[in-house]
Amino acid sequence: MARYGKAASRSVARAVRRYEQGKLESGKNGRGGKVKSRKQAIAIGLSEARSKGAKVPRSTKRRTKRS
Repeated sequence: MARYGKAASRSVARAVRRYEQGKLESGKNGRGGKVKSRKQAIAIGLSEARSKGAKVPRSTKRRTKRS
C-alpha cells in the first residue's frame, strides 16, 4: 500500500518547483528567509500537504518526541 497520496506528491512537486525558481521561503509568512536545500523544500511540501489533509504519514519528529 502506498505511503503517500497523489495530492501529497503534487504538493511536494509544487514546493520543489518554487525552490528551483528561488521563490520558496521558510517559516511563517516567509520570515525564515529563502530555502537553501532540496530536503527542506520537500519537508515544506509534505507539511503543506499535511495541513490540507492529504494522505501523509506523521512526521518522524513527532514520533521521537512521544516516546
